[in-house]
Amino acid sequence: MSAEPTIRLGLPKGRMQDAAFALLEDAGIHIRSGGPASARDYRPRLSLPGFDAKLLKPQNIVEMLHVGSRDIGFAGRDWAVEKDADLVELIDTGLDPVRLVAAAPLKLLVDGGLPDRRLVIASEYERLTRDWIGRSGLDATFVRSYGATEVFPPEDADCIVDNSATGSTLRSNGLEIVDDVMVSSTRLFAHPAALDDAGKRGGIESFVMMLGSVLDARRRVMVEVNVTDARLEAVIAVLPSMREPTVSPLHGEGGYAIKAAVPRDLLARVIPEIKARGGTDIVVSAIGNIVV
Repeated sequence: MSAEPTIRLGLPKGRMQDAAFALLEDAGIHIRSGGPASARDYRPRLSLPGFDAKLLKPQNIVEMLHVGSRDIGFAGRDWAVEKDADLVELIDTGLDPVRLVAAAPLKLLVDGGLPDRRLVIASEYERLTRDWIGRSGLDATFVRSYGATEVFPPEDADCIVDNSATGSTLRSNGLEIVDDVMVSSTRLFAHPAALDDAGKRGGIESFVMMLGSVLDARRRVMVEVNVTDARLEAVIAVLPSMREPTVSPLHGEGGYAIKAAVPRDLLARVIPEIKARGGTDIVVSAIGNIVV
């Protein structure tokens, strides 16, 4: 019997790395040192059989996926769009959300916008920046940067296009956001041929399912509450759940215990409602994984 083909995974090195590694660990996929010191940072081993992992910059992961030397990999949507790569998005993790923005020195702005003259605009993102220049009707020259784009203005560029999580780096360099170009977050992408390979598709789908189970669990908490028979339906009516809550009789016909996976952002509204409708002994606990 022939061995199952190896799934080649690109793991992000840099800003996205910690969040991506934590997601894998929470999914029960442990990351170990891959070998000698010279390779330790770049070829980790996964506890999941059948996967070959390599640490790369997110923009390189997109390129390797595009040419097919990696089957799946984590990268920002911004780089997938920038490189116009032929990829399949498997899951949006929602991790490391950023805005790709245009920013310029406050002194340059006219009524909060860019002046009506020829501009120099610097960015690592050539395709996205040129598209934005065209959409905005600007008269501008593009200059490619290779990191630290925020230091270009005012001497070497009038405006920049760069990603920003909080805006603090831009503000510390005296820059004001003038437009939003796009929003991005860490996604898991695949090369289309990897999904067409019957030997790899099952492993990829299982990998995506485990990541999704963690992401779903992070958005929910388990709420457990006791209630009398007379108050059962009233409490269920205000208790959101994925399908139907689990209801079990308490010992000695003392009522019922209800369990439901509740969206975390609804908790502050739901708990007082449960209490007001007769729920008692309310327990809220974290969820590790949710598989539907």
